[in-house]
Amino acid sequence: MKTVFLAGAQGKMGRSIEKLIEDQADFSLAGRLTTKRALDQQPDGQEDAAPIFTNLADINVSADVWVDVTDPAVAFENGQYALTHGFDLVMGTSGLQADDFEKLRALALENDQSALVVPNFSITAVLLMQFAGQAAKYLPAAEIIEAHHEDKVDAPSGTAKATADLIVAARQEEPAIPHSNALARGDQSQGVPVHAMRLPGILAEETVVFGSDGETLTIKQSTNNRSSFMTGVARSIRKVDEIDGLEIGLDKIL
Repeated sequence: MKTVFLAGAQGKMGRSIEKLIEDQADFSLAGRLTTKRALDQQPDGQEDAAPIFTNLADINVSADVWVDVTDPAVAFENGQYALTHGFDLVMGTSGLQADDFEKLRALALENDQSALVVPNFSITAVLLMQFAGQAAKYLPAAEIIEAHHEDKVDAPSGTAKATADLIVAARQEEPAIPHSNALARGDQSQGVPVHAMRLPGILAEETVVFGSDGETLTIKQSTNNRSSFMTGVARSIRKVDEIDGLEIGLDKIL
């Protein structure tokens, strides 16, 4: 039995994860963390599901795994708390910086805990990133187009940044394209142009376009329902304790 503490419990992703925990015979929800505003707006009857807290100082429960699907403003502090209070950490919140990950990695090793940062819990998103890494060996010129729902705070997305990292790592030569700093060229992640859209009616999708003389290759992944993330969430909870220190990416436990 894996006991789980869920931070970001009242968000859309948090509610989906809470249902996942309820439906899995080997999971148990030990506690929840949310904001005071979200707590005041919760439906009647939810208060009995598991202890719920609105700040770290009040938490008085323990669990095997801390699952964090909050936002970048609080996720790093939450991760620090988890790793120094006996929790393994599954971080689904994107928008943290490389330096934040290094600090969390050091805490995990220092406290004999495990941490997994997952830019995207979707299996198809992981496959897209792997395929993009393979393509970049032969097609170094690439651009990323990502689209998410209007409530997503960070841009570019963590998935887009992770994809750019894989493209750059796999390239055997630099593309001979004179990228300017014009806003229409999008943001730059590791030198790879990333164009981000935030619109209602979209949950999550990413397209990577590679170009070469006389041809293009397009790789696209779409997520239409948060249920697609749950297989990755469940596997992360079950496998996080196999990690030494901190790893980034769902592929590390597939």
